[in-house]
Amino acid sequence: MDERTRYFRRLKRLRGAARRWSVLGAGFTGAAVVLTPYAGIGIADAAWAAAAGGSAVLAWFRWSDHRELAATPAPPPPPPAIGSPKLTAALERIPAGRTVLQEVRRQKNRYALRGSAIADSWDRLDRASQTMAGLSGLLTGLGEPAAIEAAGAEQWLRELGQRVASVERAIPLSHPDRREVLERSHAGLAEQFTEGVLEYENLVAAAASYVAEDGHPVADSRHPAYFGLIEAADRLRGFAEGLAELRTNEIKIPSERAGSADTSK
Repeated sequence: MDERTRYFRRLKRLRGAARRWSVLGAGFTGAAVVLTPYAGIGIADAAWAAAAGGSAVLAWFRWSDHRELAATPAPPPPPPAIGSPKLTAALERIPAGRTVLQEVRRQKNRYALRGSAIADSWDRLDRASQTMAGLSGLLTGLGEPAAIEAAGAEQWLRELGQRVASVERAIPLSHPDRREVLERSHAGLAEQFTEGVLEYENLVAAAASYVAEDGHPVADSRHPAYFGLIEAADRLRGFAEGLAELRTNEIKIPSERAGSADTSK
């Protein structure tokens, strides 16, 4: 059961308990008011009054708990489930399916870090890894080892981020005497993660520079494909002009023949 479902179930239970105690309090109060004048004040009347007062107090506490919980924002909805292993394997064989699964996994990992101190750094890591995924296929030759290093660094950073989030969730549960030590450990892990994300971003920027420079095989020159595009455009333009001229001549020839026929008559 996710936290959002647990939140609304608890809210529903508190509302139901508050209503029940309100009804009981009203019933006991009405009974005490009606029965007391008939027999005077006795032990039974004291019991009715005590039950009415206790029910009213419990109803007030339940309504207070309900209002306090309702004022707390509800947890965000959980990410969608990836599905069965067979469905996952089928989607992995389709390029669009792999993209969907990667996005679902990314949202699932991001959901686990909600409210964490490293949430912003985790988002930066996501953006940098997506950029690196687009550059990895272009890192050839001397740049190929960088793609392998980036993949290993990303895996390490994601494991470290999950570790930081787990330690952070355990801080409120720790004993007050050990909390300070745990907070220092968490701060050290968070700093290491943030610095690692910064270096990963620098690696992605360097990879982008390499890919940009690798696109110029010779300094101050164009790629052969560029000149091929120019030649193809000129060739097609010449074909189009030739066809236009041929069509114009076909239109002029019949009109000239018709003029010569009129002269002969």
